Amino acid sequence: MRPTTAWQAMAQRPMSFLTSSWPWRSLAYLSSGVLVGAVALMVFAVGLAAGVVLLVVLIGIAPLVGLVLASTVVATVERHRLRLVDLDRLPDPHRRPYAGGTKAWVATRLKEQVTWRELLFTLISTAALWWLDLMVLGFCFGVPAVFLSSLDGETWPWAVFSVTVLLASPYTVTSWAGARAALARTFLAPRDRELAEELREVRASQARLLDTFDAERVRIERDLHDGAQQRLVSLGMTLGMLRLDTSPDSPQADLLTRAEAQLSAAHQELRALIRGLNPPVLADHGLVAAIEDYAARFPIPVTVDLRLPEKLPRKVETTMYYLINEAMTNIARHSGAASAEVRGRYHADLLIFDITDDGRGGVDTEAGSGVTGLADRVKALDGRLRVSSPVGGPTLLHVEVPCRFA
Repeated sequence: MRPTTAWQAMAQRPMSFLTSSWPWRSLAYLSSGVLVGAVALMVFAVGLAAGVVLLVVLIGIAPLVGLVLASTVVATVERHRLRLVDLDRLPDPHRRPYAGGTKAWVATRLKEQVTWRELLFTLISTAALWWLDLMVLGFCFGVPAVFLSSLDGETWPWAVFSVTVLLASPYTVTSWAGARAALARTFLAPRDRELAEELREVRASQARLLDTFDAERVRIERDLHDGAQQRLVSLGMTLGMLRLDTSPDSPQADLLTRAEAQLSAAHQELRALIRGLNPPVLADHGLVAAIEDYAARFPIPVTVDLRLPEKLPRKVETTMYYLINEAMTNIARHSGAASAEVRGRYHADLLIFDITDDGRGGVDTEAGSGVTGLADRVKALDGRLRVSSPVGGPTLLHVEVPCRFA
């Protein structure tokens, strides 16, 4: 497993760790911590000065304005610095825009727990952390440099001590850098409530994307049906009228026959495309009838065993239809299967589908295959997809999707 933090890198490979980039990243983290800590003192001073200047306009909260500004700057810089020793990016809790002026901005920020944690971290950082960074760097490099620069015959034990400290410095620096990063993440990482709010926003965004996709698919189906399909029908009528004026034995008659055959093929392909975009049987008779209709036209035998409610929520019904459709298409194209089965049940507010085939198996879910797209569809409905596909088969796709009726 690839390490994502300096501590993990040091613990997993203690020896090869020395030749990796992690010791240098840790050194850069502590060195920049000294610089940031020194600058933070000035930021605090500037923030408080700004609060005093604004005191005339924002009576009573002006000092808080300066403190909030200072803590925001320090916390933002620290979130970026953490990437040196912790590859898991911390989300910015202040991405949402604020409206209503400075007073509204301050009032909103003061209601957020993250603001007070940022302020506390800034105080700790400016009062202690950067001094500790400086002490660790001084012990690892400053003390050996002093002793090695003043060597004589009586100070050789200090030379041995200095060399030992230098050799151990990658571990010393990385250990403190990891501890400091863990402390920073404790203060600056979103709490469960904040994560839950962000997760709700992500799920709402996924739901909007599904709704937009569904509306766009219906629009395309309507445009094809009312536009391109009607033009093909009109073209067929024109060719029919042209045939009335053409002698059956003329060369133009053969050309008309070929044109009509091509037009008929194009019409059939367009109808199949329209049916795939928004199958009427799905809208009129539900998911079970739509899957049975698709399985009846499938190139290999498919056993359909679906025991579901007659009418599911529109979003769930549409998504599951296209998911099963795509899964069966993958079976026909890649599995080499001789038969397949689609089984579905509804139990305790949960839709459960099993799609199996007797093909060659060996589906790699990590290789960016079609299974990835299926998993994305399921996640958009807050569901999950599991794949069992040993080499030689069979392959099983197990899908679980929450489904509650209003």
